Amino acid sequence: MKQDPAQAAMAAAADARQMRLVAVVIALTMVAWLGLQWLGGQQGWPAKYAFLADLMAIGALIWSLMVTFRIWRRRKALSQGQG
Repeated sequence: MKQDPAQAAMAAAADARQMRLVAVVIALTMVAWLGLQWLGGQQGWPAKYAFLADLMAIGALIWSLMVTFRIWRRRKALSQGQG
């Protein structure tokens, strides 16, 4: 079943918005993670806070990976005519 061009354009725009969101999340995660690691080292925070920052960063990056994979699968299905 073919998708009409208007729906395809709307889907492409939605994918682009999601990919921009993923890019922002990745960039902010890295900046926040590096900042927390540096600040923790300067302030002498216990290691448990460093591990907490690590876990939060890992969670954000896993979320980004899952969203990116979902977009990739959707685009692949559309390009193969399964959309």
